[in-house]
Amino acid sequence: MLHLGSLIAALGSFLEARRCGGEWLLRIEDVDSPRTVPGAADAILRTLEQCGLHWDGPVCYQSQRTERYQAALEWLLRAGRAYPCTCTRRQLASNPRARDGSPIYPGTCRCGVRQPDRPCAIRLRVNDAPILFQDALQGSYQQRLESEVGDFIIRRADGLFAYQLAVVVDDADQGISQVVRGSDLLDSTPRQIYLQRLLKLPTPDYAHLPVAVNSGGDKLSKQTGAPPLDERNLGSALWAALDFLGQQPPSDLVREPPTIILDWALAHWRLDRVPAIRSCHRAFFACP
Repeated sequence: MLHLGSLIAALGSFLEARRCGGEWLLRIEDVDSPRTVPGAADAILRTLEQCGLHWDGPVCYQSQRTERYQAALEWLLRAGRAYPCTCTRRQLASNPRARDGSPIYPGTCRCGVRQPDRPCAIRLRVNDAPILFQDALQGSYQQRLESEVGDFIIRRADGLFAYQLAVVVDDADQGISQVVRGSDLLDSTPRQIYLQRLLKLPTPDYAHLPVAVNSGGDKLSKQTGAPPLDERNLGSALWAALDFLGQQPPSDLVREPPTIILDWALAHWRLDRVPAIRSCHRAFFACP
């Protein structure tokens, strides 16, 4: 179900799209089918509509686009840019860690798989040339993929496509020119830019919003037990999201219906007011 952390990202991207006179496109990222909860996507769409966040065009479902991901994967394999890997998480557990906490891959299977009897993932072969981009909120960001991330997975050993490949193909096919999302994905952006360059796809502009975290510093998510939004009180959730994003909504708006709050937000939204931080505890924006 939609929780406050997801609402913050949805609201920020919606308002920035409208400020720019652009389209706001909605994608259900359900490529990881074992983790998909039946009925959750429909519930998310319903909640977004109740908040007044109406998207443009049809909803894109990653679960319906595996042929496009497979075509990109086959091109990368033919070009020698990707290779099979049989290394397991347990084998990599003691490796140095990337900024996002994942183990840095040392290229063990670059010259051939070590255990051919095991199911294999597909990894993208990277280099150590710096990937540099300017984020509209977080500023200049640079990463050297080979030393800081390693060759990363684009299709898992269970046959499911990885987020990094899927989102790059989707962004290009949907004509995305600006990505506004949570800063938990900031560390993934250089990988996506590298893939875009290999596949000769355009690179969007990026703005990474701060993410809401709980008292333990963990991002609000389904994995950390973030509660779903109360559909009877969506106005206060919108107010809280605006407050978290630095927009300083008037306190008397908190008891208004979503349509009134969203009208105010559309008239007053400014991306440069959003705090240039990566995360913040949700108590920071408690409703008055």
